[in-house]
Amino acid sequence: MDKKSQLIVVDAMILPDVFTKVLEVKKLMAQKGEKSFASACKRVGISRSAYYKYKDSVFSYEELFNRRIVNLYLLLSDSPGVLSSVLVFLHGLDANILTVNQSIPVDGAANVNISLRMADASPDEILSLNSITELDGVLEAKVLSAE
Repeated sequence: MDKKSQLIVVDAMILPDVFTKVLEVKKLMAQKGEKSFASACKRVGISRSAYYKYKDSVFSYEELFNRRIVNLYLLLSDSPGVLSSVLVFLHGLDANILTVNQSIPVDGAANVNISLRMADASPDEILSLNSITELDGVLEAKVLSAE
């Protein structure tokens, strides 16, 4: 048999518990729920050796079909609260903000690039992001990409 790496998708319900526990340890450590891998392993009930054996081979699968990454370009006026109102608007769309990059304002306006994740967003809903220009202080908005 070829030793080449091969990825498969398997329902966690049929796997041994150790695999889901490895994922729990990874999540605990990523969210700073524990201070060490040893304490995280102890908390979820697996040995450190089991964790280290599988940690590089066990990953959680996210449903990419119902989540879209959107890159948005905005030109905002240099006024207090404008970026905050944009973020509140995006929160109202159940968007998860991944990154916000803002340049220093020049001539009273700043470029802002926002990457966000929108669950269950249709192409029409993504295009509706252009309505963000109706907010005070948003001078321009463009959806750069949506995956």
